[in-house]
Amino acid sequence: MSTNRRTRAARLRAEATTIERRLARAVVPNLSGPVLGRANIAYELSARTNGTAHGGIGAIAKLIDQVDLAGEIDSSLELLKLHKPYHESDHVLNIAYNALCGGQRLEDIEARRCDAVFLDGLGTESLPDPTTAGDFCRRFDPAAVLALQEAVNRSRLKVWRRQGPAFFSGPAEIDADASIVATDAQTTQGIDIAYNGIWGYSALLVSLANTKEPLYLGLHGANRPSHEGVIDYYDRAIALCRHAGFKEIRLRGDTDFALTAEFAGTPTACASCSATTPAPT
Repeated sequence: MSTNRRTRAARLRAEATTIERRLARAVVPNLSGPVLGRANIAYELSARTNGTAHGGIGAIAKLIDQVDLAGEIDSSLELLKLHKPYHESDHVLNIAYNALCGGQRLEDIEARRCDAVFLDGLGTESLPDPTTAGDFCRRFDPAAVLALQEAVNRSRLKVWRRQGPAFFSGPAEIDADASIVATDAQTTQGIDIAYNGIWGYSALLVSLANTKEPLYLGLHGANRPSHEGVIDYYDRAIALCRHAGFKEIRLRGDTDFALTAEFAGTPTACASCSATTPAPT
């Protein structure tokens, strides 16, 4: 263990011991009244101090710049006639940043727009407001959704290529599974009722198990078969992993995804692909 690590460990142990002793001292008869409500804190506002609760967003923005994700998105999507001032990538990243910062709905974007330090960290004067973000989302059709996923995957390739040879030495394990996702939204295009009475979607996820990265996501009504649409995503995921440099590819899923009739027509370029299903329990 290095000297710095030993020093940090010793400080942490000392702080833990101090708080334990403090808590132990507090358990005594109390005749002076409640212990809370007598805060000993003073607040000062300094013009030279700026802070945000989302300091890690700068590192994420730098990664996006390094892999040219914004450029890939703008070259793949044409949803806006004019850019006043936002491009397609600005809208997509605005929604993504909102989710990364704990936002649950588009309305939560407003908290980010009102955070001057957050805006300065991203190097922008403003962000699209929630109403504009909602209008942008309504411009998507299935083809645009797929184009966005392909743009993200092209940038993903740039990240994979920075890994060492060991990254590609083993097989690429592509998982597919679907889950019923309930929704309480007021506008619910495409939802349906599942076998268990839940109104929502059947969310199909195709991911790379090696890194736990989602590669493709498809939404259907909750009453649809879980494997619906997976063959096209399998083909796209296989092509992506092949292009990245994986020599062997395995497709994994439960018995609902054991579509042997489809696998029989696997392209020659994917001759080293294999399909596996978990053993019954």
